[in-house]
Amino acid sequence: MKQGIGPTTLRLGALALTGGLVVSACSPSNSGTGAGVAGGEITISGSSTVEPISVRVGEMFAKSGGVLPSVEGPGTGDGFKKFCAGETDISDASRAIKDEEQAACAKAGITFTELRIANDAIAVLTSEKNDSVACLTFEDLYGLVGPQAEGVKTWSDAKAKGATSKLPNIPLDIFAPGTESGTYDSFYELAIKDIAEAKGVPENEQIRPDYGGLPNDNEIISGLQSVDSGFGWVGFAFAEASSGVRELKVDGGEGCVAPSAATVADGTYPLARPLFIYINNEKLADAPDLADFVDFYLSDQGMSAVSEVGYVPLAPADLQATRAVWQDAKAGIAKDAPAKDGVAKDRVAKTATDTP
Repeated sequence: MKQGIGPTTLRLGALALTGGLVVSACSPSNSGTGAGVAGGEITISGSSTVEPISVRVGEMFAKSGGVLPSVEGPGTGDGFKKFCAGETDISDASRAIKDEEQAACAKAGITFTELRIANDAIAVLTSEKNDSVACLTFEDLYGLVGPQAEGVKTWSDAKAKGATSKLPNIPLDIFAPGTESGTYDSFYELAIKDIAEAKGVPENEQIRPDYGGLPNDNEIISGLQSVDSGFGWVGFAFAEASSGVRELKVDGGEGCVAPSAATVADGTYPLARPLFIYINNEKLADAPDLADFVDFYLSDQGMSAVSEVGYVPLAPADLQATRAVWQDAKAGIAKDAPAKDGVAKDRVAKTATDTP
C-alpha cells in the first residue's frame, strides 16, 4: 500500500528485544545497487505496521528542510525482497529478518544495519457481536488456525485440534494477514510454532492449509465487521484505531492478559513484538541525505513520532542501544566485523530486556 506523507492517528504497544544488528556481506566490495537515494530520493518499503511511523518521521524530516521520503507498506516479506534486490534504502519490518532473506542480501552484496525503533503487539480479534469469547490460550489459537486445523468450521471444532478452552458452537470465519505480512510471521512465531514443533509438524506447515490471507489490515477489519463471529489478528495499533471489532485477552501460560500499552511495555502481554528498520549500508557513503534521515529518525524529535501515532516507545536503555548500533554502522564498523553467512553475529546489541 503506497502511502503519502500526512497526518496519521493510531494507538499501540510492544516488547523490546534487541537493540540492533550490523551485518556485513561475505563480499563487501560487491555493493548492492539499485533505486534509492541518488538524486536526493529516499525510498522506504516493507511493513504496513511500521509504515505509519516512517510516514510521520518523513513528514517531520521534510518540514525541517530534509528530503521527503517515499514510503510504502506492501508487507515485511515483500519489503525485504525489494531491499535485498537493492531497490530500497530502508526496509520497515514488524519482525527480524529471516535467514533466507539475509542470504539473499549477502548474495547481492548488500549489507545492512538493523535498528529496533518501537514496540508493538498482535491483537487477536473477533466480531463486535461475538460476546461468547473473552480469552484464548495459545492452544486455542492453534486449534483454530494452526497447521492441523484444516476443516475447523466452528469455534467449538477447535477442541478436537487441541484447544483447551470451552469455545462456543458458532461459525468460524477467519480474516487475517497473508504470508507476505510480518504480522502473519510474528503470530506464527509467538503463538503457534512451539506447539507445532512439539507435535512434530514440519516447519513449512505454519497456518491451516485451507486458510486464505488478506492483503491489508483494512480488509481484515472489514471482514470481521461483516460477520457475527469472525476471528483474526492485526497489529495492536491498528486494532485500537478500529471500530466494530473486539480485542480478546490472550493466555500464554500465565493467565489471561488484555493487550494495552502498559501490558505490552512491561512484557506481560504474550503477543508483544519489536519493530525495526533496516538500512542499506552501502548507500550511506554516497548518500548524506540517507544518513541525515536516520539520524533524525533516532533523534528525540524523530522518536516522538512513535507515541504520536500510537505506538509504545522504546525504554531509554533500549533506545540508547539502538543509537549505539547506528553510530557503529556510520563509523564503518559493519564493514570490519567478522561475518558468517552474511551476518556479523557479534554485532547484536544486548539491551536491558534481553536474557543471557
